[in-house]
Amino acid sequence: MKTAIIIPARMASQRFPNKPMAKINGIPMIERVWRQGINSKAGDVYVACSEDEVFNLIVSNGGKAIMTDPNLPSGTDRVFAAFNLLDNRHDYESIINLQGDMPLIDYKNIQSANIPLHNGYEIGTIATDISSNEIKNENITKVSVDWKEKGVVGNSLDFFKSIKTEVKNIHQHVGIYSFKPSALKKFISLPPSKNEIDKKLEQLRALDAGIKIGITYVENVPISVDTVEDLMVIENILNSTDENK
Repeated sequence: MKTAIIIPARMASQRFPNKPMAKINGIPMIERVWRQGINSKAGDVYVACSEDEVFNLIVSNGGKAIMTDPNLPSGTDRVFAAFNLLDNRHDYESIINLQGDMPLIDYKNIQSANIPLHNGYEIGTIATDISSNEIKNENITKVSVDWKEKGVVGNSLDFFKSIKTEVKNIHQHVGIYSFKPSALKKFISLPPSKNEIDKKLEQLRALDAGIKIGITYVENVPISVDTVEDLMVIENILNSTDENK
């Protein structure tokens, strides 16, 4: 399945300005994510950006970057805009939206994102195990899954952050998505649903429109960088591994 891996990058984050260029052991975060995309060998990798600083960094390292409108409302919109600027877009059967704030993402997880599309879904994503303490953490997005093949691929029933009733087969959602190009086009054309707005979870727009989202199980979840403190955690992890040995 010919795949375009597109990494949305935006410098004007309110919580963490200039986040894509934040250095982790001397290497900008967006470069680390881009390199993991390359290492996955899951498809052609592009960075969808809106600032020259990010564009020039990726291109200077031999990568492919696409300039997009800085005022786009979401990373998914940025991915779609970048995809439509590709001259060879009609060659691709899949688009992977790889988040630019996961510098430790396992390249195998990137590969896994396409598994639901191979099993008949128009949109896919990944999930992993969740502890009882994490279930209570409202900062963690969860997904309930109806497994077609246990631990391989299943159907997402709902996404949520807080739980008020008993829910079975809960997993931690990992925010990497695969789309068939026609599904991404349809998703972007839909207005935000009430459920999406209330829960602040974009993926609910698809479920509310009757578009099924397939889930693939993975063994680990990457740390997302939302604060400077998260950067320090990641540097400590890298310093305890072979990166600096």
